[in-house]
Amino acid sequence: MFTGIVEELGTVKQVVSGSAWGQIEIAGREVLEGTKLGDSIAVNGVCLTVTNLRSGSFTADVMAETMRRSNLGSLKKGDQVNLERAMAADGRFGGHMVSGHIDGTGVISQMKQEGNAVWVTVDTSEDLMRLIVEKGSIAIDGISLTVAKEMPGAFQVSIIPHTGEETTLLKKKTGAVVNLENDMIGKYVEKLMRKEPEGGGSSLTLDFLKQHGF
Repeated sequence: MFTGIVEELGTVKQVVSGSAWGQIEIAGREVLEGTKLGDSIAVNGVCLTVTNLRSGSFTADVMAETMRRSNLGSLKKGDQVNLERAMAADGRFGGHMVSGHIDGTGVISQMKQEGNAVWVTVDTSEDLMRLIVEKGSIAIDGISLTVAKEMPGAFQVSIIPHTGEETTLLKKKTGAVVNLENDMIGKYVEKLMRKEPEGGGSSLTLDFLKQHGF
C-alpha cells in the first residue's frame, strides 16, 4: 500500500526489455534506506518488487501486464521517475490509499499557468473517466492529486509549486503518457453496485448509501 506522496526522484540507469517483459535498474537514495530484497517500491505509481540491490540503485522486473497497462515500457536511460516506498504501518496518510496497480494511462493535452499553480489537463478513456470524480482523488504517475475538474474524456488537476518541484509531472510536455490509478474506494463501490451475473440486483443502492451518510 502507498499514499501517493513521492519520496524522491530516481534516475533510470538501465532498461532491459524483451517482447513482453522488462527489467529496470533505478538509482535512488532515500527509498533505499532500510530496503531489502522483495520489498515494494512504486515507480511512477507502479508497484514493483526489488529483485536486486546495489550501492545507490535497485533492480525490478516488469511483467507483460505492467508493460501493457503503464508507461514503464517507454522509459529509457537517464529518465527521471517518481519513487515511493510502501507505507509503514505507523506512517502518516499524507495522500490517499494507492495500491500501485495501474488502471490505465492518460495523455497530457494541456498545461496552463494560473498564479502560483499549473493546471494540467489529462485525456483518458471513458472506462477510466467513469470512476473519476470532481474533488475526488486520482494518482498520476504515483502522485496523489485532487481532481479539480472533470469533462468528457478528460480531467484537470492543479499543481502547486512544491508538487511540481518534487515530482516529474511538470517536467513532462504535452503529449506525454502518464500512469493513472483510480480511487480504490470508488472502484469497490462501483463493482458492488453492478448487477448480479444472474440478473439479480445488488443490495448496495444509492438510497442505501444516502441513508448511511454517504
